[in-house]
Amino acid sequence: MADQPLTSRGAATYRRILDVATREFAEHGIAGARVERIVAAARTNKAQLYAYFGSKEGLFDAIFFGSLDRIVDVVPIDATDLADWAVRLYDEYLRRPDLIRLATWARLERRPAGHLVENHDLHHDTKLRAIADAQAAGLVRPGDPFDVMALVISMSMAWSPVSNVYAATAEEPAELHERRRALLHESVRRAMAAG
Repeated sequence: MADQPLTSRGAATYRRILDVATREFAEHGIAGARVERIVAAARTNKAQLYAYFGSKEGLFDAIFFGSLDRIVDVVPIDATDLADWAVRLYDEYLRRPDLIRLATWARLERRPAGHLVENHDLHHDTKLRAIADAQAAGLVRPGDPFDVMALVISMSMAWSPVSNVYAATAEEPAELHERRRALLHESVRRAMAAG
């Protein structure tokens, strides 16, 4: 993938491509996304897109790995309060359901089993160390830190776009979200409590 553009105009085009492509991939997946739709909506051309990202797959990677980084930045883990972390993840899924859909497409089209990303240690290392430290301090139940993290994330996604029961939206009544947050918080707190 090429470096990001240096000019303000190039940076604006680059950002438009990312924004439009995020919606396109979230809606249609990797195979179903169309470069023609992306460049038309981003008001650019294929040559520019390929210069920045190399290929449609390179564009998806930039968006997908950017979404993983965003979750870490926007919802940093606090392993001393995994229940609060789960609630903050729930809220982020409400704000950005497209990010969950991108992960779902990556799972369906690229890695149907095993870790979602090849270099998973790079994306989870901080979280796993935080959980291991909280376990060592007696704040979190024993168990493989990866499994603890996976369980908390799964609980936070109970009402996300990947739920096989119900997908919540930000437009639902605030009271409904508050009830879910309270249930999620208490459930994670109990499930992850040491001893």
